[in-house]
Amino acid sequence: MRILTAVLALFPLLSTPALAEIRIGLAVPLSGQFAAVGDQLRRGTEQAVADLNAKGGVLGEKLVLVVADDGGVPTQAVSVANRLATDGVVLVVGHLQSGTTIPAAKVYEEEGIVVITPTATAPDVTEGGQEMVFRTCGRDDQQGAVAGPWLAGNFKGKRVAVINDQTTYGKGLADATTAAMKARDLTPVYEGTLTAGEKDFTALVTALKAAEVEAVYYGGYYPEAALLVRQARDQGLKAQFVSGDTLASGEFWSIAGDKGEGMAMTFSADARTLPAAQAALASLRANGPEPGAYTLYAYAAVQVWAGAAEKAGSSDGLKVAKALRQGQVPTAIGPLGFDAKGDRTSTDYVMYRWSKGSYAPIR
Repeated sequence: MRILTAVLALFPLLSTPALAEIRIGLAVPLSGQFAAVGDQLRRGTEQAVADLNAKGGVLGEKLVLVVADDGGVPTQAVSVANRLATDGVVLVVGHLQSGTTIPAAKVYEEEGIVVITPTATAPDVTEGGQEMVFRTCGRDDQQGAVAGPWLAGNFKGKRVAVINDQTTYGKGLADATTAAMKARDLTPVYEGTLTAGEKDFTALVTALKAAEVEAVYYGGYYPEAALLVRQARDQGLKAQFVSGDTLASGEFWSIAGDKGEGMAMTFSADARTLPAAQAALASLRANGPEPGAYTLYAYAAVQVWAGAAEKAGSSDGLKVAKALRQGQVPTAIGPLGFDAKGDRTSTDYVMYRWSKGSYAPIR
């Protein structure tokens, strides 16, 4: 009798179905020089998953987040992509850089996994004819279309230099800005390069001083941008420095210090001021420090995927990708829709200036 009772007691456990779940991935640098920005994307993704699960998940299933550190290295990003595919994820939020997103996206395309990058802005990210690649940020050529005319308008007839770090992102920014400048009759008097990871820019600053430049556009990431402007000021170069959206990180000021005063950059209009962002911001602030500039772009990546999955009635990659291109989904950074390439159907880049440790729009 005791044995029978024990066996019967097991039946409720045996008959209870396992809780259904959908696995999604996050692939960003959580180590290395870009870890601080990678952490912003981690926070946004984790909070979006938590908020959706609190409302019942997606398609009635719980979201489970699989986090992977790509170190900001292209080869490591490909390894991470293969591992996430093996783990059975249906969405990847990432990667951070264009140089890691592009090779990893080939894996996701082959495996039928939707990838949405919050930060990779190089045009080539979405120019390969892929079905599965999207981004919640804009493109470098859209930034160049803002930075170039700004430089041409403020430095007409003056001596301007363009420098890039030879990465996909940096060269793309520099090329787009140069093209937009030339279209406004401003041709650089000096064009040069540096190497990502380089620390000493003495020779480059000397060349810029010899060219008597009054403005310098830099296409590249914030670590080198901060060191370049710092060393330029130390060597007496007073030119206006301008760069792209990667500077929208407190890490830039941490490296540059007060030598970064006046540095200009392009970045999207601050989503944190939008009414649509307030619920997400409340969740983020309740669970950690003030969100960084990129955090909401990662949050929105999860939101827009979830909305498309609900519309498609499925988490299947091809079905969700098709739904992502059909209409708009409300997100923390406003309504998002995508064109055939996977780019946003609207962007809002503006010029900002750093001052006293923070940045604000240039009026």
